[in-house]
Order: sequence, then C-alpha cells, then structure tokens
Amino acid sequence: MKTDVVVIGAGAVGCAIARELSKYELDITVVDKNEDVGGDASKSNSAIIHTGYDASPGTLESELVVAANPMYDEIARDLDVQFERIGAILPAITDEQLEQLPAIKDKAMRNRVYDVEYLTREDVLRMEPEINPEVRAALYIPRESIIDPFVLVQAYAENAFANGVHFLLSTKVTDIRTGDGHIQSVITTGGEIETKWVINAAALFCDEIAGMVGKRCYDVVPRRGQFYILDKNTSCKVKHIVLPIPTKVTKGRLMSPTVHGNMLIGPTAEDLDDKTATETTAEGLKSIRVDVEKLVPRVNWRDAIIQFSGLRPNRVPEGLHVDTYEDLKGYINLSGVRSTGLTLSAAMGKYVAHLMVSLGMNAPFKKNFIGTRKGITRFADLSVEQKAALIEEQPLYGNIVCRCETVTEQEILEAIHRPLGARSVDAVKRRVRPGTGRCQAGFCTPKVIEILARELNVPASEIMKNEKGSYYVVGDMR
Repeated sequence: MKTDVVVIGAGAVGCAIARELSKYELDITVVDKNEDVGGDASKSNSAIIHTGYDASPGTLESELVVAANPMYDEIARDLDVQFERIGAILPAITDEQLEQLPAIKDKAMRNRVYDVEYLTREDVLRMEPEINPEVRAALYIPRESIIDPFVLVQAYAENAFANGVHFLLSTKVTDIRTGDGHIQSVITTGGEIETKWVINAAALFCDEIAGMVGKRCYDVVPRRGQFYILDKNTSCKVKHIVLPIPTKVTKGRLMSPTVHGNMLIGPTAEDLDDKTATETTAEGLKSIRVDVEKLVPRVNWRDAIIQFSGLRPNRVPEGLHVDTYEDLKGYINLSGVRSTGLTLSAAMGKYVAHLMVSLGMNAPFKKNFIGTRKGITRFADLSVEQKAALIEEQPLYGNIVCRCETVTEQEILEAIHRPLGARSVDAVKRRVRPGTGRCQAGFCTPKVIEILARELNVPASEIMKNEKGSYYVVGDMR
C-alpha cells in the first residue's frame, strides 16, 4: 500500500488532523490498533470544551486551547454534534480558596480569556442553589462548554472519510522504516504502508511510536481519572459545570451536566505504570465523593448508574509538544496531549496542516471539499408529532430497543451502516446510546447483539463488546 500521509491514532486529535489534511489533494491513511475510532483517552473524559483560562500562559497548549474554543460553534453546526455553552462556576468555599481567585483570574487574562467574571455569594446561590451555602464567592467562565465526545470523534472521522481518507482499524503499528533522513514506510499488522509523512498522534503510546524512529526523549505515564455518572432523574442537579480550585496535578473533581442530561462527577488523577489499567477502585471513588460534597453537599450517590475510568497520556518531562526533526524529514511527533486534548483537537488539525505546508508539503487545496456531515437522527429528542411522522415514513423507528434512552432499531441500523459504522456493541453504544441508561444494558444488549449479527451477516457468537476476544455468546444453550 502507498499513501502520502499516515496518521497514527484515531482519537480526537488524530481524526481532527486527518479531516483538516483532507482539505488538500493528498492520500491520507489513519491507522489505529482499536476496533473503532475514538482512541483511548478520547473515549473517557469529562466531555468539556475548555476555554484555556487556567492553562500555563505562553505555552503551546494555552495557544491551541484558547484558539480552539471559539471554533466549536461552527464545528458543532457543520458536523451535527451536540454541544452546549453552559458556562462554568469556580466556587471558593474556604477563605484560602477565596484568596486564590484573583490569581486565577489574572492567569485567565494572561491567557486572553477576558470574559471571566467574579460572582458574589448571592450570585452563586442564585445561579446554582445546590452549591455549598458556605461559598464565599466564585469565578464565572461563560464559554466553558459541554459536548458529546464520542460523536465529535466520529464526526471528524466520518467527514474525513467522505473526503477520501482511508481508515485501517484493528491495525497496530509495529515499526517505522526510515532512510537517508526521511520517512520511508510504516509497518503494521496489516502490512507495510509506503509514505512520505508520519504524524504520531498515538497519545498513550506516542512514546513507543517515537522510539521506533529513535526520537523517544520522553515517557508517557498514564494518569487515571475515575468518574461517576448519575441518572438523569437524580434529585440533585447543577446547570453549570461546577469546578474546584485547580491544583498543579489536576483540575480537580467537578460536577457537570452532560449534553444528554446526566450528571458527570470526577475525575481522580492517579499516575500509574500500566497503560491498560482502566478499572475503578473503591479508594478512588471515595475520594471523588469526599471532594465533590465540599462543592455540592446534596449529591445523591444512590443515583449513580455507572462508574468508569480513563487514562490521560501524561508526558514526562511534562508539556505539550509538536516536534519535527532536521535529521528525519516527514516525521511529526505529538506528545503531552492531556485533558485538554478533546478541546484543542480542532486547533491542532490546523496547526499541523500549517506546519506541514511550512515544511514543504506541496499539495493544493481541494476544490470539492465536503465541509458538513449529517448525524444520526436522535429519536428521543423529537416532539410527539415528529416521532409519529418518522414512524410513518420508516416503521423501524417504532421499535424501541433501549427503553431507558428510547433508542430505536432504525437508529442502530444507521449506526451500523454509516461510513466507519459500528461493528461491536460498544461502538453502537457510543453512536446512539443503547445501554447508557438506568439499567445499563440489562434489557437491550441481547437485541443489539441480534441486530449486529443480522446486519453484519455473522453468527451472534462473533459479536464482541469491543476488542477482539470480548465475546458475549460462547455457545448454544439448547
């Protein structure tokens, strides 16, 4: 196989880069070891589009996050992604925290996030009655926003695919060949790919990819973040993202609505050695409860419907880097893309494309770039009249597969048959949400397996939860 550009990693950053490069007359291939787009960190985060108010001023991360935030109104519209600018409140509960507010606001100003404002105690409790009544004051960050992170990555990828980008999933990069100071090819479990450019957007595994070309001058230490998700009908809700005073290690344990109406609470920040350690722990979950109750005392933990964790690719030495090398033409190395990676993906795509042009990429713009993507109709969000009209047009909208989230068979069919369509139960779940409700897939999983098997024309025993070997059905019972 031969291509112009290989992007390693199909998370938010890799897919955003591929989409931006698809505006040029280039042959582009995205390679990822996972069975679906979404990477690792991009599938397990706080789903927040940050403003960059608390980034380290003067850094590349600050530059990219601050630049990216305003892009999401257009991205969400063009790519049909659920996105809400709900704003964030940073409450000071103690006198010590109150003393930190001016420094945080000053940092926001140095990051050119000029719309951060002080709130009085009365302002805070009027806007968020559930916040601790001992609150002294707060900062309000109006452009902090929430998004569907799964659909954002799928939208990047589907739009890139519509513009000619190739995706090789379930394909692991095992080596990179170089010669005469240039990239020659990428060796994968699916074969060798000749290429002029390699963009390392492998996140948790970017250090290992860098080592294949002798450029590993850092390590990735996985930082685990554990979360709670509360039922949509929980008795204690917030309308804004409620943020703690951040520390050097973490932005802290927050409470936030999701675009689907749940409450998301967390995360922890635990540095580990194992890049696969995505289990939750009693200790970590307890620490979330203790910290968040200081902000929102009435959180009803009995309404938790699931706990999960994700790993952020923490770089040592720290810092976000986009590196190129005089002695290795055609290789671009991204590292240190951590909790702001989802946000900055929009700006990173443009940054990397511009960098490649400056390094001699000689490719004209396409005249027929497709700039929009239509998402899957969300049946649960429609009016009674709209639902009736859809069922009249397509009766499978009347077959409810997931009762908790009101997901229909027709939506699942669209998830399977779209470009880069779902091939596993989790891939369906990320696209149209069966199994994300109160019963956590207790009712709908057998039906989703049945639909996948039928539409993919394979036995139910071949349908996986996610990666190879994660089978639900292991044999006939009768």
